[in-house]
Amino acid sequence: MLGALTCLVLALVAPGEGQPGADSRDGRPNVLLIAVDDLNDWVGCLGGHPQAQTPNIDRLARRGTLFTNAHCQAPLCNPSRSSVLTGLRPSTTGIYSLQPGLRAVEALKDQVTLPQALAAQGYSTFCAGKIFHDGAIPPRDHAQEFQVWAVTGGMPFPPHKFVETPDPIKAMDWGPVSGKDEDQADWKSADAAIARLQSPPPGKPFFVAVGFRLPHVPCFATPRWFDLYPDDETLVMPPVKDGDRDDVPEFSWYLHWKLPEPRLSWLLEAKQWRPLVRSYLASISFMDSQVGRVLDALEASGQADRTVVVLWSDHGWHLGEKGITGKNTLWERSTRVPLIFAGPGIGAGARSARPVELLDLYPTLVSLCGLTERPGLEGHSLTPQLKDASAPRAWPAITTHNQDNHAIRTEHWRFIRYADGSEELYDHRSDPNEWSNLANDPQHAELKRELAGWLPKRNEPPAPGSFARLLTKVNGVWTWERKPIIPAEKNP
Repeated sequence: MLGALTCLVLALVAPGEGQPGADSRDGRPNVLLIAVDDLNDWVGCLGGHPQAQTPNIDRLARRGTLFTNAHCQAPLCNPSRSSVLTGLRPSTTGIYSLQPGLRAVEALKDQVTLPQALAAQGYSTFCAGKIFHDGAIPPRDHAQEFQVWAVTGGMPFPPHKFVETPDPIKAMDWGPVSGKDEDQADWKSADAAIARLQSPPPGKPFFVAVGFRLPHVPCFATPRWFDLYPDDETLVMPPVKDGDRDDVPEFSWYLHWKLPEPRLSWLLEAKQWRPLVRSYLASISFMDSQVGRVLDALEASGQADRTVVVLWSDHGWHLGEKGITGKNTLWERSTRVPLIFAGPGIGAGARSARPVELLDLYPTLVSLCGLTERPGLEGHSLTPQLKDASAPRAWPAITTHNQDNHAIRTEHWRFIRYADGSEELYDHRSDPNEWSNLANDPQHAELKRELAGWLPKRNEPPAPGSFARLLTKVNGVWTWERKPIIPAEKNP
């Protein structure tokens, strides 16, 4: 048992009347948390792609408050999820890569995660699918994080790759697959969550977390989902600009994962850009259907009117923008994510354009569920915006990718500063695609100083066990290698 939990005594503080999340019966709402992997803004209600069909996420947005300017803490699964669940920035945890798991970091061994905080105050906790990053919590420790940890199965792979990508990794694949929807991991995760919603433990409010894997690669779905999207020139492709990276710092290139994601140049040469876009959209629509199954089960349970529903994605995904596919950048396509809150006391059909962070999820649920405030959380509760979507907010959204590389996102601006001191600046009012870097324009010098004031002051080195890019400049050329970071005393 984790030491901090053993001695943790938390008093219940019920939300006041009219507070978002409050329920007239016992003051403690249930929570249904829905996490999605690698979903950018290609969602109907966000308008990121005009042909995206997501009727179930859209109906959830109609029931609640949609944050149209929400951003991840890190554009990669493990650091993003570790941040959401601990309430700490990647620059505080030192978790920047796919390893280590958060409990492998000495400073985080006793950090109380969101499900632990809820369990300590009388919630029954349950998860299915991908909530923590795969492997971040060893199976022997599952029960320390969630009281019940159900299916976590990965994606079933066809017997052979559909697309021979430059890197032969099986996960980098896409296309329609034979079989039934019921064979997909996301269907099984939805099944587990539905069973829990149908029979939650009596006498306690519940926290049910379900994590869907699609549209993370491999982007596989049965043909019915591909049939929603045209296989011809009428399929809308992402907006790209030739030479888009001509005005960005050289350093920015090295933050993007080199492999296995193929470059746009390869996709065009191999005639795979359109099939990948279509597969990503089909995967989104299948995932959305599973969101719908879970929401239907909540409605059927009779608990919908006393349940806070939160839907979020861990980060975005490029599909050719900036000449790349994948995540691992500090640009809008990689950082912008869906974030929806719905439930008792939360404004219905509301849209907030305030810049918010996934880091805000933990303190928001602390407030909505009437938990004792947790010291040290680095996000800020969204309850003011859940009551009034236009309520002011003092903070920008901050995304970090590897040590000392940060993006600051306000309502109108994105400011990026890299570890080598190079910068980017974009005005989203006139340049939503971030095609014109204004960082070298002298008229914006004062604005950059103001935005730089939000850069994290704490920038922990990569935690032991990390796989990090180590950048060096040799003969004027940046090069990198990916190798494990080991404790200093073990270095030769």
